[in-house]
Amino acid sequence: MEAAAALPQWRANLATIAALMARAKNELLRVLAPTIFFLGINGVFGALTQLRGFDTGAYENFVVPVSMLQGAGFTGAAAGVNLARDMEQGWVDRLLVSPAPRWVLLAGTVLAASARALIPATFVLAMALLLGASWPGVAGLLVAYLTVAAMAAVAACWGSALALRFKSQSAAPLMQAGMMAVIFTTTAYAPLALLQPWMRTVAEVNPVTQVIDAGRQGFLGAVTWAETWPAIAVLLGLIAILGAWALREMRRTAA
Repeated sequence: MEAAAALPQWRANLATIAALMARAKNELLRVLAPTIFFLGINGVFGALTQLRGFDTGAYENFVVPVSMLQGAGFTGAAAGVNLARDMEQGWVDRLLVSPAPRWVLLAGTVLAASARALIPATFVLAMALLLGASWPGVAGLLVAYLTVAAMAAVAACWGSALALRFKSQSAAPLMQAGMMAVIFTTTAYAPLALLQPWMRTVAEVNPVTQVIDAGRQGFLGAVTWAETWPAIAVLLGLIAILGAWALREMRRTAA
């Protein structure tokens, strides 16, 4: 009897999450930015593969996962900007007085960002394959898309927390810059051994380096669990920490 009584509430929660995800579909036009980034970076730094230390002769293989993750960062940060806009327009106030639990409202925003991030990632991947990137295989593709969806969730939690904290779109530069910083201070452009000493030190302590390396596996070689699980741990940890912060800010806003 208790399980039967609880079922309608779960259905209502799932329906709320689905509605919030559907509302976010108007952001699909942001798919071009990561593709343009990929083309620009590939054109400028493509000759770096002639240096010793590169595992591939095609720079497209090295940089395509970075562009896919950059798109995920932009998509997640945009979720925070949209939340701040909705707060300024009073839409969030109506959501907060609804019977939906606060975690459901946050989950709708985060999952919508994760789903949308797969679209620019696919555009980037298609362009890379056309330019000569290697097919990553089924396992490599799954790992790449997993990192994209999870990184978008990380960025959405980060952006949502800032939006709920500042309640203004003026926090948008911080949302975007934060994600760009954690992605670009990794082995984004070159292998660890080829980085300047200070950049190498930063990349070594930056946990997102593990995510970049995992996403590259299928493009540079075989996919292994030893290279994959650190990225999963990092992403789950970031989602847990930033998600808890965003949920705390949402509960404070509702008070």
